[in-house]
Amino acid sequence: MDYIEFCKAYCVATSIPVTLLDGRKAIYSSGGELLTLEPSGILDTDLVPWSGNPAFCRHSADIEYGRVQVEGTTLSIILGPMFDTPVTEQVVRAYIADTALPTGRWDDIREFLHSIPRITHSRFAWNLSLIHMCVNGKPADLDQLYASSLYDINVLLGKTMARQDPLADNPEQNTYRGESILFQLIKLGDLPSLEKQLKSARFPMVFGTYATTPLRQAKNLFIVTVTKAGMLGAIPGGGDVEKVYQLINMYIRECEQLQNIDAVYALMFSMLKDFCRITGESKLPEELSADVYAGVNYIRAHTNEPIGVEDVARHIGRSESYLASHFRQELGTSVGAYITQCKLEKARSLLRHSDRTLAEISAYLCFSSQSYFQNVFKKQFGVTPTQYRRKHRSL
Repeated sequence: MDYIEFCKAYCVATSIPVTLLDGRKAIYSSGGELLTLEPSGILDTDLVPWSGNPAFCRHSADIEYGRVQVEGTTLSIILGPMFDTPVTEQVVRAYIADTALPTGRWDDIREFLHSIPRITHSRFAWNLSLIHMCVNGKPADLDQLYASSLYDINVLLGKTMARQDPLADNPEQNTYRGESILFQLIKLGDLPSLEKQLKSARFPMVFGTYATTPLRQAKNLFIVTVTKAGMLGAIPGGGDVEKVYQLINMYIRECEQLQNIDAVYALMFSMLKDFCRITGESKLPEELSADVYAGVNYIRAHTNEPIGVEDVARHIGRSESYLASHFRQELGTSVGAYITQCKLEKARSLLRHSDRTLAEISAYLCFSSQSYFQNVFKKQFGVTPTQYRRKHRSL
Protein backbone atom coordinates (compact mmCIF):
# COMPACT_ATOMS: atom_id res chain seq x y z
CA MET A 1 0.00 0.00 0.00
CA ASP A 2 1.13 3.56 -0.73
CA TYR A 3 0.58 4.96 2.76
CA ILE A 4 1.20 8.56 1.79
CA GLU A 5 -1.51 8.36 -0.87
CA PHE A 6 -3.79 6.62 1.64
CA CYS A 7 -3.30 9.49 4.12
CA LYS A 8 -3.98 12.07 1.42
CA ALA A 9 -7.17 10.31 0.35
CA TYR A 10 -8.37 9.93 3.94
CA CYS A 11 -7.88 13.62 4.63
CA VAL A 12 -9.73 14.64 1.45
CA ALA A 13 -12.62 12.27 2.29
CA THR A 14 -13.02 13.28 5.94
CA SER A 15 -11.32 16.71 6.33
CA ILE A 16 -9.51 15.22 9.33
CA PRO A 17 -5.79 16.13 9.45
CA VAL A 18 -3.47 13.14 8.90
CA THR A 19 0.24 12.81 9.62
CA LEU A 20 2.36 9.78 8.62
CA LEU A 21 5.31 8.97 10.86
CA ASP A 22 8.24 6.69 10.10
CA GLY A 23 9.53 6.00 13.58
CA ARG A 24 9.61 9.45 15.15
CA LYS A 25 10.02 11.33 11.87
CA ALA A 26 7.03 12.85 10.06
CA ILE A 27 7.25 12.01 6.36
CA TYR A 28 3.85 13.41 5.37
CA SER A 29 1.38 15.83 6.91
CA SER A 30 -1.87 17.08 5.38
CA GLY A 31 -1.61 20.14 7.61
CA GLY A 32 1.95 20.76 6.50
CA GLU A 33 0.87 20.38 2.88
CA LEU A 34 -1.94 22.87 3.35
CA LEU A 35 0.24 25.39 5.19
CA THR A 36 3.32 24.74 2.99
CA LEU A 37 5.37 23.75 6.02
CA GLU A 38 7.68 20.82 6.65
CA PRO A 39 5.76 17.81 8.06
CA SER A 40 8.01 17.71 11.14
CA GLY A 41 6.76 21.17 12.07
CA ILE A 42 3.17 20.01 12.49
CA LEU A 43 3.50 17.41 15.24
CA ASP A 44 6.02 17.11 18.05
CA THR A 45 5.93 13.39 18.76
CA ASP A 46 7.79 13.88 22.05
CA LEU A 47 4.72 15.62 23.42
CA VAL A 48 2.35 12.77 22.59
CA PRO A 49 2.47 9.70 24.88
CA TRP A 50 0.73 6.70 23.29
CA SER A 51 -0.54 3.46 24.75
CA GLY A 52 -2.10 0.70 22.65
CA ASN A 53 -3.05 0.34 19.00
CA PRO A 54 -5.16 2.24 18.11
CA ALA A 55 -4.65 4.84 20.81
CA PHE A 56 -5.92 8.24 21.91
CA CYS A 57 -3.90 11.05 23.40
CA ARG A 58 -5.43 14.26 24.72
CA HIS A 59 -2.70 16.82 24.15
CA SER A 60 -4.51 19.39 26.31
CA ALA A 61 -8.03 19.92 27.60
CA ASP A 62 -9.18 20.88 24.10
CA ILE A 63 -6.81 19.15 21.63
CA GLU A 64 -6.83 15.41 20.95
CA TYR A 65 -4.89 13.08 18.66
CA GLY A 66 -5.32 9.47 17.64
CA ARG A 67 -2.76 6.97 16.35
CA VAL A 68 -2.81 3.73 14.39
CA GLN A 69 0.43 1.77 14.06
CA VAL A 70 0.93 -0.13 10.81
CA GLU A 71 1.81 -3.57 12.13
CA GLY A 72 5.08 -5.07 10.93
CA THR A 73 6.47 -1.66 9.95
CA THR A 74 7.85 1.46 11.63
CA LEU A 75 4.96 3.54 10.29
CA SER A 76 2.22 5.22 12.31
CA ILE A 77 -0.79 7.20 11.09
CA ILE A 78 -1.72 10.13 13.30
CA LEU A 79 -5.15 11.77 13.19
CA GLY A 80 -5.45 15.26 14.60
CA PRO A 81 -5.54 17.75 16.02
CA MET A 82 -9.23 17.11 16.75
CA PHE A 83 -11.72 19.17 18.72
CA ASP A 84 -15.18 18.44 20.13
CA THR A 85 -15.94 22.10 20.93
CA PRO A 86 -15.34 25.35 19.00
CA VAL A 87 -11.74 26.42 18.40
CA THR A 88 -11.01 29.58 20.39
CA GLU A 89 -8.07 31.94 20.12
CA GLN A 90 -6.59 30.31 23.24
CA VAL A 91 -6.68 26.93 21.50
CA VAL A 92 -4.97 28.40 18.43
CA ARG A 93 -2.30 29.91 20.68
CA ALA A 94 -1.78 26.61 22.53
CA TYR A 95 -1.50 24.68 19.26
CA ILE A 96 1.09 27.10 17.87
CA ALA A 97 3.10 26.93 21.09
CA ASP A 98 2.97 23.12 21.26
CA THR A 99 4.03 22.64 17.65
CA ALA A 100 6.50 25.56 17.53
CA LEU A 101 4.85 26.84 14.36
CA PRO A 102 5.70 30.38 13.22
CA THR A 103 3.46 32.99 14.88
CA GLY A 104 3.65 35.00 11.67
CA ARG A 105 1.32 32.39 10.13
CA TRP A 106 -1.35 32.98 12.81
CA ASP A 107 -4.22 33.68 10.38
CA ASP A 108 -3.38 30.68 8.18
CA ILE A 109 -3.07 28.35 11.17
CA ARG A 110 -6.32 29.61 12.67
CA GLU A 111 -8.12 29.05 9.36
CA PHE A 112 -6.64 25.53 9.20
CA LEU A 113 -7.84 24.68 12.71
CA HIS A 114 -11.30 26.12 12.08
CA SER A 115 -11.61 23.95 8.95
CA ILE A 116 -11.27 20.73 10.99
CA PRO A 117 -14.69 19.13 11.62
CA ARG A 118 -15.78 18.94 15.25
CA ILE A 119 -16.70 15.37 16.15
CA THR A 120 -17.37 13.53 19.38
CA HIS A 121 -14.87 11.23 21.02
CA SER A 122 -16.92 8.20 19.98
CA ARG A 123 -16.94 9.14 16.28
CA PHE A 124 -13.21 9.79 16.50
CA ALA A 125 -12.78 6.23 17.81
CA TRP A 126 -14.64 4.84 14.81
CA ASN A 127 -12.33 6.78 12.47
CA LEU A 128 -9.33 5.16 14.15
CA SER A 129 -11.01 1.77 13.93
CA LEU A 130 -11.63 2.20 10.20
CA ILE A 131 -7.99 3.10 9.54
CA HIS A 132 -6.86 0.13 11.64
CA MET A 133 -9.04 -2.14 9.51
CA CYS A 134 -7.66 -0.66 6.28
CA VAL A 135 -3.95 -0.88 7.12
CA ASN A 136 -3.86 -3.90 9.42
CA GLY A 137 -6.68 -5.96 7.92
CA LYS A 138 -8.56 -6.53 11.17
CA PRO A 139 -11.02 -4.63 13.38
CA ALA A 140 -9.78 -2.59 16.30
CA ASP A 141 -10.53 -3.72 19.82
CA LEU A 142 -12.89 -0.89 20.75
CA ASP A 143 -13.39 -2.38 24.21
CA GLN A 144 -9.68 -1.95 24.85
CA LEU A 145 -9.69 1.46 23.19
CA TYR A 146 -12.34 2.69 25.60
CA ALA A 147 -10.82 0.72 28.50
CA SER A 148 -14.27 -0.70 29.16
CA SER A 149 -16.57 -3.60 28.44
CA LEU A 150 -19.33 -2.96 25.94
CA TYR A 151 -21.29 -5.84 27.43
CA ASP A 152 -21.14 -4.25 30.87
CA ILE A 153 -22.18 -0.91 29.40
CA ASN A 154 -25.20 -2.47 27.77
CA VAL A 155 -26.24 -4.19 30.98
CA LEU A 156 -25.75 -1.00 32.97
CA LEU A 157 -27.52 1.34 30.61
CA GLY A 158 -30.51 -0.84 29.94
CA LYS A 159 -30.03 -2.81 26.73
CA THR A 160 -32.10 -5.61 28.21
CA MET A 161 -35.05 -3.28 28.69
CA ALA A 162 -35.59 -3.47 24.93
CA ARG A 163 -36.86 -7.00 25.56
CA GLN A 164 -39.31 -5.87 28.23
CA ASP A 165 -43.03 -5.84 27.66
CA PRO A 166 -43.89 -2.20 26.83
CA LEU A 167 -46.83 -2.43 29.22
CA ALA A 168 -44.82 -3.96 32.06
CA ASP A 169 -43.27 -0.82 33.58
CA ASN A 170 -42.41 -1.49 37.20
CA PRO A 171 -42.51 1.70 39.30
CA GLU A 172 -40.76 -0.04 42.19
CA GLN A 173 -37.66 -0.56 40.05
CA ASN A 174 -36.74 2.99 39.06
CA THR A 175 -33.54 4.59 37.92
CA TYR A 176 -33.14 7.04 40.78
CA ARG A 177 -30.29 5.33 42.65
CA GLY A 178 -28.30 4.47 39.55
CA GLU A 179 -28.73 7.94 38.06
CA SER A 180 -27.82 9.60 41.34
CA ILE A 181 -24.52 7.73 41.43
CA LEU A 182 -23.70 8.50 37.79
CA PHE A 183 -24.50 12.19 37.91
CA GLN A 184 -22.84 12.71 41.26
CA LEU A 185 -19.59 11.24 39.91
CA ILE A 186 -19.86 13.48 36.85
CA LYS A 187 -20.53 16.46 39.10
CA LEU A 188 -17.41 15.63 41.11
CA GLY A 189 -15.33 15.11 37.95
CA ASP A 190 -14.24 11.73 39.32
CA LEU A 191 -13.43 9.91 36.07
CA PRO A 192 -11.72 6.83 37.59
CA SER A 193 -14.72 6.14 39.85
CA LEU A 194 -17.15 6.72 36.99
CA GLU A 195 -15.29 4.25 34.76
CA LYS A 196 -15.25 1.70 37.58
CA GLN A 197 -18.96 2.18 38.21
CA LEU A 198 -19.83 1.85 34.55
CA LYS A 199 -17.74 -1.28 34.16
CA SER A 200 -19.05 -3.02 37.28
CA ALA A 201 -22.75 -2.55 36.43
CA ARG A 202 -23.64 -3.54 39.98
CA PHE A 203 -26.46 -1.12 40.57
CA PRO A 204 -29.93 -1.18 38.97
CA MET A 205 -30.56 0.97 35.94
CA VAL A 206 -34.08 0.06 34.88
CA PHE A 207 -35.77 2.46 32.50
CA GLY A 208 -39.33 3.15 31.45
CA THR A 209 -40.59 2.64 27.93
CA TYR A 210 -40.01 5.61 25.63
CA ALA A 211 -40.72 4.06 22.19
CA THR A 212 -42.17 1.06 20.39
CA THR A 213 -38.95 -0.15 18.69
CA PRO A 214 -35.70 -1.15 20.42
CA LEU A 215 -33.51 1.26 18.42
CA ARG A 216 -35.83 4.24 18.98
CA GLN A 217 -36.01 3.27 22.65
CA ALA A 218 -32.21 3.30 22.89
CA LYS A 219 -32.00 6.69 21.17
CA ASN A 220 -34.69 8.22 23.36
CA LEU A 221 -32.93 6.87 26.43
CA PHE A 222 -29.70 8.42 25.16
CA ILE A 223 -31.37 11.82 24.75
CA VAL A 224 -32.74 11.67 28.29
CA THR A 225 -29.37 10.59 29.71
CA VAL A 226 -27.21 13.13 27.86
CA THR A 227 -29.52 15.94 28.93
CA LYS A 228 -29.44 14.86 32.57
CA ALA A 229 -25.68 14.28 32.49
CA GLY A 230 -25.20 17.86 31.36
CA MET A 231 -27.85 19.52 33.52
CA LEU A 232 -27.50 17.48 36.72
CA GLY A 233 -23.82 16.58 36.50
CA ALA A 234 -21.55 18.76 34.40
CA ILE A 235 -23.12 22.21 34.90
CA PRO A 236 -23.61 21.96 38.70
CA GLY A 237 -20.05 20.59 38.87
CA GLY A 238 -18.69 23.79 37.35
CA GLY A 239 -18.57 22.88 33.65
CA ASP A 240 -18.84 25.77 31.20
CA VAL A 241 -22.55 26.12 30.46
CA GLU A 242 -22.22 26.97 26.78
CA LYS A 243 -19.71 24.16 26.23
CA VAL A 244 -22.03 21.67 27.94
CA TYR A 245 -25.00 22.76 25.83
CA GLN A 246 -22.94 22.43 22.66
CA LEU A 247 -21.87 18.91 23.60
CA ILE A 248 -25.46 17.92 24.41
CA ASN A 249 -26.59 19.08 20.97
CA MET A 250 -23.62 17.45 19.22
CA TYR A 251 -24.13 14.10 20.95
CA ILE A 252 -27.86 14.08 20.20
CA ARG A 253 -27.19 14.76 16.51
CA GLU A 254 -24.63 11.96 16.38
CA CYS A 255 -26.93 9.54 18.18
CA GLU A 256 -29.72 10.19 15.68
CA GLN A 257 -27.42 9.08 12.85
CA LEU A 258 -26.71 5.67 14.40
CA GLN A 259 -28.52 2.55 13.18
CA ASN A 260 -27.21 0.05 15.72
CA ILE A 261 -28.21 -0.31 19.37
CA ASP A 262 -24.70 -1.31 20.48
CA ALA A 263 -23.33 1.84 18.87
CA VAL A 264 -25.88 3.97 20.75
CA TYR A 265 -24.81 2.53 24.10
CA ALA A 266 -21.12 2.81 23.25
CA LEU A 267 -21.74 6.47 22.41
CA MET A 268 -23.53 6.88 25.74
CA PHE A 269 -20.50 5.59 27.62
CA SER A 270 -18.21 7.96 25.74
CA MET A 271 -20.59 10.85 26.42
CA LEU A 272 -20.68 10.23 30.17
CA LYS A 273 -16.87 10.19 30.31
CA ASP A 274 -16.71 13.38 28.26
CA PHE A 275 -18.95 15.28 30.67
CA CYS A 276 -17.01 13.93 33.64
CA ARG A 277 -13.74 15.12 32.08
CA ILE A 278 -15.16 18.62 31.50
CA THR A 279 -16.26 18.86 35.12
CA GLY A 280 -12.93 17.57 36.38
CA GLU A 281 -11.12 20.32 34.50
CA SER A 282 -13.06 22.98 36.42
CA LYS A 283 -13.05 21.14 39.73
CA LEU A 284 -13.23 23.17 42.92
CA PRO A 285 -10.50 22.92 45.59
CA GLU A 286 -10.87 19.68 47.53
CA GLU A 287 -10.42 21.40 50.90
CA LEU A 288 -13.66 23.42 50.67
CA SER A 289 -16.09 22.84 53.52
CA ALA A 290 -19.52 21.44 52.74
CA ASP A 291 -21.19 24.82 53.35
CA VAL A 292 -18.86 26.79 51.08
CA TYR A 293 -19.01 24.07 48.42
CA ALA A 294 -22.81 24.22 48.47
CA GLY A 295 -22.69 28.00 48.30
CA VAL A 296 -20.29 28.00 45.35
CA ASN A 297 -22.42 25.53 43.40
CA TYR A 298 -25.54 27.58 44.13
CA ILE A 299 -23.85 30.71 42.79
CA ARG A 300 -22.59 28.93 39.66
CA ALA A 301 -26.07 27.60 38.94
CA HIS A 302 -27.75 31.00 39.37
CA THR A 303 -25.46 33.42 37.52
CA ASN A 304 -28.45 34.62 35.49
CA GLU A 305 -30.41 35.63 38.59
CA PRO A 306 -30.10 38.73 40.82
CA ILE A 307 -28.68 36.81 43.79
CA GLY A 308 -26.87 38.26 46.77
CA VAL A 309 -25.21 37.11 49.99
CA GLU A 310 -28.57 36.69 51.69
CA ASP A 311 -29.80 34.30 48.98
CA VAL A 312 -26.71 32.10 49.25
CA ALA A 313 -26.86 32.08 53.04
CA ARG A 314 -30.54 31.16 52.97
CA HIS A 315 -29.81 28.31 50.53
CA ILE A 316 -27.21 26.68 52.78
CA GLY A 317 -29.10 27.45 56.00
CA ARG A 318 -26.42 29.64 57.56
CA SER A 319 -26.15 33.26 58.64
CA GLU A 320 -24.71 35.87 56.30
CA SER A 321 -21.84 36.57 58.69
CA TYR A 322 -20.97 32.86 58.89
CA LEU A 323 -21.03 32.56 55.10
CA ALA A 324 -18.95 35.71 54.57
CA SER A 325 -16.35 34.62 57.10
CA HIS A 326 -15.91 31.11 55.67
CA PHE A 327 -15.94 32.31 52.06
CA ARG A 328 -13.15 34.74 52.81
CA GLN A 329 -11.23 32.12 54.77
CA GLU A 330 -11.48 29.32 52.20
CA LEU A 331 -11.58 31.16 48.86
CA GLY A 332 -9.79 34.39 49.74
CA THR A 333 -12.62 36.57 48.45
CA SER A 334 -16.01 37.91 49.47
CA VAL A 335 -19.31 36.31 48.48
CA GLY A 336 -20.27 39.37 46.44
CA ALA A 337 -16.95 39.38 44.59
CA TYR A 338 -17.29 35.67 43.83
CA ILE A 339 -20.82 36.20 42.47
CA THR A 340 -19.50 38.94 40.18
CA GLN A 341 -16.57 36.73 39.14
CA CYS A 342 -18.91 33.90 38.15
CA LYS A 343 -21.13 36.29 36.19
CA LEU A 344 -18.12 37.67 34.36
CA GLU A 345 -16.85 34.17 33.51
CA LYS A 346 -20.29 33.38 32.15
CA ALA A 347 -20.18 36.66 30.18
CA ARG A 348 -16.86 35.60 28.63
CA SER A 349 -18.40 32.30 27.55
CA LEU A 350 -21.41 34.07 26.02
CA LEU A 351 -19.16 36.53 24.19
CA ARG A 352 -17.15 33.63 22.74
CA HIS A 353 -19.93 31.20 21.91
CA SER A 354 -23.14 33.19 21.34
CA ASP A 355 -24.35 36.06 19.21
CA ARG A 356 -26.16 37.85 22.06
CA THR A 357 -25.64 41.60 22.15
CA LEU A 358 -23.90 43.31 25.09
CA ALA A 359 -27.26 44.61 26.26
CA GLU A 360 -28.73 41.10 26.18
CA ILE A 361 -25.77 39.61 28.05
CA SER A 362 -25.88 42.37 30.66
CA ALA A 363 -29.62 41.87 31.21
CA TYR A 364 -29.33 38.07 31.21
CA LEU A 365 -26.66 38.15 33.93
CA CYS A 366 -28.63 40.74 35.93
CA PHE A 367 -26.08 43.55 35.94
CA SER A 368 -27.61 46.85 36.99
CA SER A 369 -26.82 48.41 33.60
CA GLN A 370 -24.88 47.73 30.42
CA SER A 371 -22.37 50.47 31.26
CA TYR A 372 -21.73 48.92 34.68
CA PHE A 373 -21.26 45.50 33.07
CA GLN A 374 -18.75 46.94 30.60
CA ASN A 375 -16.84 48.74 33.35
CA VAL A 376 -16.48 45.70 35.66
CA PHE A 377 -15.62 43.47 32.70
CA LYS A 378 -12.80 45.78 31.62
CA LYS A 379 -11.57 46.10 35.19
CA GLN A 380 -11.45 42.32 35.55
CA PHE A 381 -9.98 41.35 32.17
CA GLY A 382 -8.25 44.49 30.94
CA VAL A 383 -10.32 44.76 27.75
CA THR A 384 -13.88 45.78 26.95
CA PRO A 385 -16.48 43.09 26.17
CA THR A 386 -16.44 44.17 22.51
CA GLN A 387 -12.66 43.87 22.31
CA TYR A 388 -12.78 40.47 24.00
CA ARG A 389 -15.42 39.18 21.57
CA ARG A 390 -13.52 40.46 18.56
CA LYS A 391 -10.38 38.63 19.71
CA HIS A 392 -11.88 35.38 20.98
CA ARG A 393 -15.08 34.83 18.97
CA SER A 394 -15.46 31.13 18.09
CA LEU A 395 -18.66 31.18 16.06
